[in-house]
Amino acid sequence: MIFLFLAELKRSWIQLIRYSSEVIGGMVGTTIIFYGLFLSSRYIAGPGFQLGDRLDSIIVGYVLWTLMIFILGDIAGGLQQEARTGTLEQLFLSPYSAPLIFLARAIASLLLNLGINLGILLIIIALTGSQLAFPPILFLPLLTVLLASYGLAFAMGSLALILKQVQQLLSVFQFALLFLFTVPVETWSGGLRRLGWLLPMAPGAGLMRSVMARGEALDWGIWSIALLNGLIYFSAGVLLFRWAETEVKRQGKLSGY
Repeated sequence: MIFLFLAELKRSWIQLIRYSSEVIGGMVGTTIIFYGLFLSSRYIAGPGFQLGDRLDSIIVGYVLWTLMIFILGDIAGGLQQEARTGTLEQLFLSPYSAPLIFLARAIASLLLNLGINLGILLIIIALTGSQLAFPPILFLPLLTVLLASYGLAFAMGSLALILKQVQQLLSVFQFALLFLFTVPVETWSGGLRRLGWLLPMAPGAGLMRSVMARGEALDWGIWSIALLNGLIYFSAGVLLFRWAETEVKRQGKLSGY
C-alpha cells in the first residue's frame, strides 16, 4: 500500500510539474470568477455594502466547492481519461484492487490539491480583505467533508465506468454541489436542520464556516453527525464503485469506449 501511494504521489507530482500552466490557469480562473462575483455584488448593493462574516462564510464554501471539483476530477475524470487512452483495462489487471488504486491516487493528488486550494484561498483573502481563522482543530471538520467528497467521487466514478462519458453530468453535478457549500444549512432550524444533516458534506461544511468565519468553538455533537455523514457517503460510494466494476466486467465492457 505504501509503495502504491508513493508511486501515485510521484505520478501526480510529475503531472503537476509537466502541466503547470493548466494548474496556474485553473487558479487564476477560479479566483477571477469569485472576485468578479464579489465586485458585482458590491456594485449592485451600493457604496454602503457590508457583508461581515457572511463574506467569510461564502469564501469558505466557495473554496470547499473548488476542492470538491478537483476531487471529482481525480476519479470520474481520471476514469474517462484512462478509457480514452486505452489504459483502463490495465488498471483493473493490477495486483491491487481498482478502488484501492483510485483511492491511493486520490489521496496523493489531494496533498497537492490542498496546496493549490490554499493558494486560491489566500489570494481571495488578499483581494477581499476577509478575516478567516485557521485553528488546528479545523482538520476535524475538513476530514468529514473529504470523506463524503470521496464517496460522491466514487459514485460518479461508477457512472464513468458504465457510461464512459459523463462530462456533462459531472458539470451539472458540480454546480448542484455549489448549493451545499454556499447555503448555510447550519443556521436552519427544526425539520430543515435535520434535513441538512442528511445532505452530503453539509454538516462538515457548516462546521468549517462556524469555526473559520464566525470564530466559534467546534461543536462535538455536530461533528459526530458530520463524521457519520462522511462515513456513510464514503462507504456507499465505494460499494457502488465495486458494483459497477463487477457489472462492466460481467458485460465485457470494461475496455470498451
